[in-house]
Amino acid sequence: MSDRNPPPSNRQLLILLGIFTFIIAIIIGFASLLVDWVITNIPVSWEQKLGSIIVPIYEEKAKASPQQEILNNLLDRLESQLDDQASEKRDYRVIYIPEKTVNAFAIPGDVIGIFEGLVKEVKSENELMMILGHELGHFAHRDHLRGLGRTLAIRVAIASIFGDNGSLANSAGVIIETISNTSYSQSQEYQADEFGLILLNKTYGHVAGATDFFNNLKEKEKLNWDFFSSHPASEKRVKRLQKLIKQQQYKVGNYSALNPILTE
Repeated sequence: MSDRNPPPSNRQLLILLGIFTFIIAIIIGFASLLVDWVITNIPVSWEQKLGSIIVPIYEEKAKASPQQEILNNLLDRLESQLDDQASEKRDYRVIYIPEKTVNAFAIPGDVIGIFEGLVKEVKSENELMMILGHELGHFAHRDHLRGLGRTLAIRVAIASIFGDNGSLANSAGVIIETISNTSYSQSQEYQADEFGLILLNKTYGHVAGATDFFNNLKEKEKLNWDFFSSHPASEKRVKRLQKLIKQQQYKVGNYSALNPILTE
């Protein structure tokens, strides 16, 4: 007796898989474009309301400290150099998290989270100011919202196809984790580097320390390949900054020492 419904061949399965993958890619791509449009037009006040929900979670990790006060004073100096468009309706501040993680990140609500581990890595005030200026660059271009929005859009798109078995609490946990580990595209990182460089020059009248953090990272990276990374390789970032310094004819002056409280 012949089988009127033979099982699909491997070729048919591959075709179906390809079509299904293509449909998912289209949905995710559309969701990302929609997020970009929304982020471009979202009012600052809405972002700050979102921050009022998220920021307290980080504040629990970071009690008031002399280090946090010093970092906020440094940030105020950078903020005073922002043009009216970048500083309009903003009130930037730093949350200092006493953990060994080497990282800094932008949090919706005009807050920069910076870990003790990163502060202990820097060797000068100028180097630290470049890092803070870089994070302000992400705010200026709204990269922090784009990264969060795209992650959530992808999760919603996948859940709409496969179903969502996770709870709301789990989703909230993912949001917090996403913010802490946000990675931006290479072009966004380059733009934030340039933004930080400009602020550094405005603040000091020179750009000493602009490449120091990335030089330090470069020494610790086993490979400088950046094909599979959302962050450019540190060596490329250093070369690009050096090129910008030369093009803009920025001076490289003397370093300012770190406040010793930050190194304790």
